[in-house]
Amino acid sequence: MKLLVTGGAGYIGAVVTQQLQRKGHCVEVLDNLSTGHADVQLPGAVWHEGDISDAGQVLDPSFDGVVHLAAKSLVGESVEHPERYWHGNIVSSLRLIDAMRDAGVPRMVFSSTAAVCGEPGVDKITEDVPPCPTNPYGASKLAIDHMLTAEAQAHGLAAVSLRYFNVAGASGALRERHDPETHLIPNLLRVALGESSEAKIFGTDYPTRDGTAIRDYIHVVDLADAHVRALHTAASGQHAVYNLGTGTGTSVREILDTVREVTGCNIPVVEAPRRAGDPAVLVASGDRAALELGWFPERDIRQMVSDAWTALQRFS
Repeated sequence: MKLLVTGGAGYIGAVVTQQLQRKGHCVEVLDNLSTGHADVQLPGAVWHEGDISDAGQVLDPSFDGVVHLAAKSLVGESVEHPERYWHGNIVSSLRLIDAMRDAGVPRMVFSSTAAVCGEPGVDKITEDVPPCPTNPYGASKLAIDHMLTAEAQAHGLAAVSLRYFNVAGASGALRERHDPETHLIPNLLRVALGESSEAKIFGTDYPTRDGTAIRDYIHVVDLADAHVRALHTAASGQHAVYNLGTGTGTSVREILDTVREVTGCNIPVVEAPRRAGDPAVLVASGDRAALELGWFPERDIRQMVSDAWTALQRFS
């Protein structure tokens, strides 16, 4: 297939592009480089520097689909500046969908988020749990899900939304390089490498087994595989939603212990208050993805940390 990947210069987008190419797909990338990196360009991919709203200048009837990963994605920022998320996520995505319709592009795989679920208070979040986001970031992603449902029903778009949780790991040189870096594992690894003197734990008074937040972590290569599979199952006139998770939650303190074990470093940490909009527990059931996509996460939390540590040491 000929595909456009929005946000293909970012961490997840680059690995998705890599995996699509390995499966023999022809990939073009659209990225404004606001958070992505020009040096991750993969041989064979056609690159366009521009905003999601510029997709109409790229798409034409030769494209078979779009993998939409470009987004603003900082929970705290979304609480402080929600307008950035209405414009950056919702308005831009609407323009992308308009461009797809105008060009006759038949399918989209949308990189959604577990943040649409809020904190439903169940052991494992299934797709049947009513979404109830607790921050504007999650609300903006849910709004795009609603767009896709309506677009599928009205115009026959084949759409798949993938709602996933914390992503970690690396694929060769393709690793997390956010600025600012808000994710736990790379921040802990920076301390191990000597680039930072200490890391922060945000919230130690959650109602969890050790007081720290619990998340369902997925290896970035497993996540990319789900995007590839979703392209082949997307059906005209339907909008399918899948939660991607291991079904096993890992706490912040457990991540810290794993990083210490893998790196052999003591990782000093400072305890800080909770961040606005962060739920205590998010763990997904991946049963529907397993049944309908044939997707199973293969890599555990230790491999995520080990791959990220190897990439940081080799390519930083």
